[in-house]
Amino acid sequence: MKPARSGSSFGVSKVSDKEELLSAVETARQYDSKVLIEESVVGSEVGCAILGGKMDLTAGEVDRIALSHGFFRIHQETEPERGSDNSKAIVPADITPESRALVQATAKAVYRALGCTGLARVDLFLKEDGSVVLNEVNTLPGMTSFSRYPRMMAAAGPPLTEVIDRVISSALAGEKR
Repeated sequence: MKPARSGSSFGVSKVSDKEELLSAVETARQYDSKVLIEESVVGSEVGCAILGGKMDLTAGEVDRIALSHGFFRIHQETEPERGSDNSKAIVPADITPESRALVQATAKAVYRALGCTGLARVDLFLKEDGSVVLNEVNTLPGMTSFSRYPRMMAAAGPPLTEVIDRVISSALAGEKR
């Protein structure tokens, strides 16, 4: 259960039985009047940074979120620079080369299918059977020292200055259309 139009982990609850449903709806509604109910997916959360236009795409290195407990909360809501209290992003992800290639190819396909341009982070779940399930697309990922997107791109090679130059060039090219 989560707010439909909210970022990060604000207002997100995991519901295991019907007695928890009302409380989860009330929590989500603190952040948005529209609430999503999603089926739980068992797997590791992985992400892939994507940069570019429809045809000229660069995939960043894949990361994996290692959880100590609960479900992924990207940061401490009151002090984001402290990082997460229950997770760590592992870049590059400690997954097989085949899984890495599948995550990157799926992230590119989702990016294209949604008509994204510039930059986005595509988050997926990697299931034990090796398949992936789309979690969400962040079309304006963070670019801070504790954000995942810049770390994924840096691990893939392009320095942050090049990433920013490409995003600006893409935006300017889009304005000319």
